[in-house]
Amino acid sequence: MTDARSIIAKLRDGAKPTADELRWFAQGLASGVVTDAQAGAFAMAVLLKGLGEEGRVALTRGMRDSGKVLTWDLPGPVVDKHSTGGIGDCVSLLLAPALAACGAYVPMISGRGLGHTGGTLDKLEAIPGFRTGVSEEALRAQVSEMRCAIVAASAEIAPADKRLYAIRDVSGTVESIDLITASILSKKLAAGLEALVLDVKCGSGAFMKTMERAEALARALVATAQGAGCMTTALITDMSQPLATAAGNALEVIEVMETLTGTSVNTALWDLTAALGGEALALAGLAADPEDGAGRIEQALESGAAAEVFGRMVAAQGGPQDFVDRWPDRLPSAPVVMEVPALEDGFVAAIDGEALGHAVVQLGGGRLREGDKVNPSVGLSDLAGLGEEAGAGVPIAMVHAATEDAARAAVAMVQAAYRIAAVAPDEPRLVLKRIA
Repeated sequence: MTDARSIIAKLRDGAKPTADELRWFAQGLASGVVTDAQAGAFAMAVLLKGLGEEGRVALTRGMRDSGKVLTWDLPGPVVDKHSTGGIGDCVSLLLAPALAACGAYVPMISGRGLGHTGGTLDKLEAIPGFRTGVSEEALRAQVSEMRCAIVAASAEIAPADKRLYAIRDVSGTVESIDLITASILSKKLAAGLEALVLDVKCGSGAFMKTMERAEALARALVATAQGAGCMTTALITDMSQPLATAAGNALEVIEVMETLTGTSVNTALWDLTAALGGEALALAGLAADPEDGAGRIEQALESGAAAEVFGRMVAAQGGPQDFVDRWPDRLPSAPVVMEVPALEDGFVAAIDGEALGHAVVQLGGGRLREGDKVNPSVGLSDLAGLGEEAGAGVPIAMVHAATEDAARAAVAMVQAAYRIAAVAPDEPRLVLKRIA
């Protein structure tokens, strides 16, 4: 007879639990049969001893199957994308409607901000009225009609992950690649995907600071997703600087809308959206190869087709009907805007992306603890990128804050996050590696 203690003891002693044991443990997390103490001991044992590839697949499947698993009957492939999180990473808001415009069906189940990184749901909720919590019936109807929805996971989706996620946060086991993999994929695969593209961030603004760690996570994610029956590739992408020139919910939506409507195109956002979208379309059989797929994504952006889908999605989820035409009037703005002057002459040599993320959180644009209310209007804009020339007293960013005191504190944090040097660094590559 399976029980939590024997599974934990196996892991402790360096043995690998069977697939049935890991599925039982996932179900026990969801049902409450496994106690918090046992869940914490399990998480620590996994961190220290590892599950191996077969164990990762079994735990992921068990956590996926601990709740509702969606199935679809649609005339096209069901695809999605996941990013491991960074600063100014608002690609999902561009990619989901672009994929839909190219014939894919995209039931994107997204998350909120985690630590120093922003969350897709928080960004969308900067749009007045936008609802991220929708019923399964409404999700199915919207995806069927307009091919695209970006929503929060319901309580019925991967409940084992929700339980273990909270335990990991308080037990010092967040860094386990096995548990990260099972957490990410259990939620994504519960959406009933046929193809998934992963954006694994690497650098100062990412959770994975080194290429070695990023590649280990990317390989674990790809192997586990494929082992669970979902066609998957991963791109390891640069997060040594913010992806957008803004960090903060409404400010990032502004940059998305500028790119969608052609007002002012952010090249990095555009290129990464095309690269990830190309991978997804190729996996789904909607493009001959990733290069062909990237061209189709670019066409969807250039033609305005992606903007049209985005506008319909916003309206369907409670936002303004005229958002694509009137977005500058519809988004909230902060009452205090303050320049961040460079402290010396030279070039931007390095950026501590994590520190910039913490500055946004301190301004109220993220959560210090679960349940905190997010201020959608605050954040950073006009962020100078690596290699840009800086002059003492010349702005390298703008702070958007609720109060002058908060703005001044953020100015100091941003200045400390930038290193200015006499020589400009080489511009980093956006896509560092492809894992398939």
